[in-house]
Amino acid sequence: MRRPFALLAAALLVGAFAVPASAADGGDAPAGSDGFTIKDPRITESSGLAASRLHPGIYWTHNDQDTGPYIYAVDGATGETVARVALSGVGTPRDVEAIGIGPGNKIFVGDIGDNDGVTWPYVWIYELPEPTELKDQTVRATQYVVKYADGSRDAESMLVHPKTGRVYIIDKNEDGGHLYEGPAKLSSSGSNVFKPTVPVDLWATDAAFSPDGEQFAVRGYLGGIWYDWNGGKIQRKGRISVPLGQGESATYTTDGKKLLLGMEGANSPVKAEDVPGKGGGSGGGSDASGGDSAGSDGPGGVTLKVGAVGLVLALAALLGLRRLSRRR
Repeated sequence: MRRPFALLAAALLVGAFAVPASAADGGDAPAGSDGFTIKDPRITESSGLAASRLHPGIYWTHNDQDTGPYIYAVDGATGETVARVALSGVGTPRDVEAIGIGPGNKIFVGDIGDNDGVTWPYVWIYELPEPTELKDQTVRATQYVVKYADGSRDAESMLVHPKTGRVYIIDKNEDGGHLYEGPAKLSSSGSNVFKPTVPVDLWATDAAFSPDGEQFAVRGYLGGIWYDWNGGKIQRKGRISVPLGQGESATYTTDGKKLLLGMEGANSPVKAEDVPGKGGGSGGGSDASGGDSAGSDGPGGVTLKVGAVGLVLALAALLGLRRLSRRR
């Protein structure tokens, strides 16, 4: 995906001083709760992440651009791919940006990216049953046409409510987006119109519901925010630290104790944070205070520690980035 130079430079600056993730979990936690590295050389643009309830410790992901309509099951214990699933019954994907799992172990894949001028009159969501056996296979999927009530949107964040199965999308806007609500049930005939409901204060690259559906987290390149779901009348609760880099995926572990934040790139790391607001530690901060003091969260919620060394590193990053060619 195309990324402006200023964004990447800022990400390097902020991430260079980010506070590291929280400590390790207990022995009963699902595999991957401490984070892992995606080792499959075929996965170089992991743009979504979803924790499997059917296969605890397995995480579904996908590339935003691939040679076909594929999703991958990654073992959180090893980082190895244990299954590649090809979707049949759908067209050629354009820009797959998100994945989520709803009730009944239904996987939803969001082909919702539109960053080349935001011109597509519609995007797609694919739904398929999660395979009961983890092996390379082809599974028939249902393709849904999605339109927005207020015109075309670029988006990378899709949420599936774990109790109701309703699908939501957050558009990607530098000044903050909106939570778009889909129909109570998606239809494979005609268009599914998603309507804007409430603002989301982030340039969002992914989002996920907690397993109980009581909260959700939204992440961006520089930080994240967590919200109380509150029956859809969302309440902003606090900030989330995110790791440095091209961060485009997020999911909760199935026990609801950890928030996993993934990256793009070969051998991409998935970092773990304590789930905020549920007895967790460094994963989130409160928005209750009136202002930011020294060392408090900056844009998007990443804690900064800026000094003389930081300024030197930032300058080096800026100079180095000018030599990089843009991705696609």
